[in-house]
Amino acid sequence: MRQRFRLSGRLLASLVVALIVFVRTDHSFAAAKEDKAGVEFFEKKIRPVLARQCYECHSEKSKIVQANLYLDTRDGVRRGGDSGPAIVPGDSRASMLMEALRFETLEMPPKGKLPDDVIADFAAWIDHGAIDPRDGKAPVAAGIDMEAGRKHWAFQPPRIVPPAAVKDHAWPLNQIDRYLLARLEAEGLAPAGDADRNTLLRRLTLELTGLPPTPDELSAFAADQSPQAVEHVVDRLLASPHFGERWGRHWLDIARYAESSGKERNVPYRMAWRYRDYVIDAFNADLPYDQFLREQIAGDLLPTSTDETAAERNRRRIATGFLTIGPKSLTERKPEQFALDVADDQLDTVCRAMLASTAGCARCHDHKFDPIPQTDYYALIGIFQSTENLPGVRPLFRSFAYSDAAVLEGPAAERSRELQKLISDAEQQASEAESLNRTANRKKDPALKAAAAQAIKLAAENLAALRAEAEDDAHGPRFAMTVRDGKPADYALRIRGEVDALGPVVPRGFLSVLTDEHSPKIASHESGRLQLARWIASRENPLTARVMVNRLWQHLFGRGLVESTDNFGLLGDKPTHPELLDYLAVRFMDEGWSVKRMLREMVLNRAYQMSSRAEPAAYAQDPDNRLLWRYAPQRLEAEALRDALLFASGTLETARPQGSTTLTINNLELGSSAKILAADESYRFRSVYLPMLRGNVPETLALFDMADPSLVTGRREVTIVAPQALFLMNSRFVSDQARLFAERLLQKSGITDEQRLDWAYQLTMSRTPRPEEGRQALEYLVLRKAEVGGGVMTAGREAWISLCQALFSAGEFRYIR
Repeated sequence: MRQRFRLSGRLLASLVVALIVFVRTDHSFAAAKEDKAGVEFFEKKIRPVLARQCYECHSEKSKIVQANLYLDTRDGVRRGGDSGPAIVPGDSRASMLMEALRFETLEMPPKGKLPDDVIADFAAWIDHGAIDPRDGKAPVAAGIDMEAGRKHWAFQPPRIVPPAAVKDHAWPLNQIDRYLLARLEAEGLAPAGDADRNTLLRRLTLELTGLPPTPDELSAFAADQSPQAVEHVVDRLLASPHFGERWGRHWLDIARYAESSGKERNVPYRMAWRYRDYVIDAFNADLPYDQFLREQIAGDLLPTSTDETAAERNRRRIATGFLTIGPKSLTERKPEQFALDVADDQLDTVCRAMLASTAGCARCHDHKFDPIPQTDYYALIGIFQSTENLPGVRPLFRSFAYSDAAVLEGPAAERSRELQKLISDAEQQASEAESLNRTANRKKDPALKAAAAQAIKLAAENLAALRAEAEDDAHGPRFAMTVRDGKPADYALRIRGEVDALGPVVPRGFLSVLTDEHSPKIASHESGRLQLARWIASRENPLTARVMVNRLWQHLFGRGLVESTDNFGLLGDKPTHPELLDYLAVRFMDEGWSVKRMLREMVLNRAYQMSSRAEPAAYAQDPDNRLLWRYAPQRLEAEALRDALLFASGTLETARPQGSTTLTINNLELGSSAKILAADESYRFRSVYLPMLRGNVPETLALFDMADPSLVTGRREVTIVAPQALFLMNSRFVSDQARLFAERLLQKSGITDEQRLDWAYQLTMSRTPRPEEGRQALEYLVLRKAEVGGGVMTAGREAWISLCQALFSAGEFRYIR
């Protein structure tokens, strides 16, 4: 009895310790990013609203400053006016500004309440410390020194500078190693030793495919003692269809991929999944990155060949879904405001994703930090305003509208165009039936009410049948979310970003700091999208290749050579290894912009294959591992963690599902059905295919820092909080996987518990248990069986279930080391 109590106590203590370790947050990591991310958030989300809605009455330029409250400077906001401070940094609930925005005590702005998402932005800004870079000067920049701006390191063409000579000539496997080793030796540091083979195989397999290695793959790698063993593994993984699912998901973070509009009226994007599949296929096919970018900006405008198939043309059109899948405010009643907001999202996404530029911050004024005048912003906006969007949604409409989507080429095209008309007519009939029903209710006429009910029923059935046909690809793909050229025109600058405050008309163009006389010219009859695509995806653009190789490096090593992966501007970080960054950028272009070749070079080196063991002396000198003296452990992303659970339980379905689960819910503004869909844990396909509805991200993913699908996210946050540990210990999903995992182990007959334990560790940790781990686990199984009682089969099953769940909760399971 004492022994049983002692074991239970030891298990309880282990859980407590695990929980304490789990919730420890790396404050230094968070602090390093807070200021820069906070400033970007302020410039994008807060300052424009203050300028449009508040400066008229609460700035130095106001004729009469209302309530002595100045909102055009940081000090003015904190000092407040006649009623006291406007904000309490860190506490939005105690901030008077929030009371006014929510129309609780005051009602500001007086013209009308701001949208809920804007109010939420202000609350988030205040709760995160109300970071505000403004000083007491006028809020608009006095001017930009473009020539000085061009001297910024990121705006200079990349060039190869050979690495310095190294002392240890035996250590480097390739040129990447030489750059890194030269820096380590200069700092008096030595690289860590090599990772063991099982650790390396697990690292490579998870990094390149997002799945753990199978026991057979572990055995095969152990048996291959040739010098090319690692190369064979890397080539196999790069050729796997799971490669595109893993690396395509990284790009979907950047593309702010989602399957609904978000914001106040959240309408499903029922064809967004085509863009998701395009991205996955592009990475699997190793589509050259420059072509990948051109297709997403202007796939519909790229030259075609005479032997090109309809499927190839459709593929490039679907690629432009990159521009249409962003969030949209479908309650906006002013068409010009809606169009400008959509174009703003497209501009911001293109610049952040492809150039790591925050050009979107120049909507209301010259950029506060980078050499980007407001005229550059509106030069780009003119390109997107000359583009017609076909997203399948429109303002004030509560469902996906096929008449506003693009018809794809193929045998179903003619019928699809007929369906557009039929669906549009059916939607009108349904609207008329609803109107008739309201009239019947108002007049309290039973006969009219019965007729209206019948009309509604018939209209709904007809509309459902037509929409179902529109979503059926049996005769070829029908619809997609794309763009096409509209009426080309230059766009007038908007003073303070206000849609009705017209300034001078700005010719369409690109970022001045990166253009010269050789940059593409935009003809008056063209939108400029094709020229923009060619300008971005060019060797002459100093940002494009640098930004992408930095993103690839970050996903492999946990931190980019430039830590601010989405900001290469003056507010961003400088590269820790500038010569290496330029070497990689030039190599990337020289090797045909091949992502697979670049990743292959990045992993087939000594640096990537190092141990993650922290040597005390090196750790004391470089605790953040900025010099890369070891491999830095990384927590599995949300999708990889869920996939690993299904992998261990043996229930993971690796085949791509057809379409999207979003097609299973009603084609209406999202409500409870979206929450039910997001909470559905029965899906067994890979997590990249889970429904991605704005405001309703599946809990399993959201809890482990899934990227916000409304934002460009080049680097996810990594939080360590108690609910994550509690989820692994208590959630029904994890408990079910532990049960299925245990049943999988027990169903294998003719093996001992020791062999089952080896198998369990291989499926979760990619290794066999160490002697002490094995002894303790087997001891636990014996004692747990005795505790459970109720027969040998029942006791054994329950013991294994609890052990499997303990393996899922282990730190080693959650991390790549």
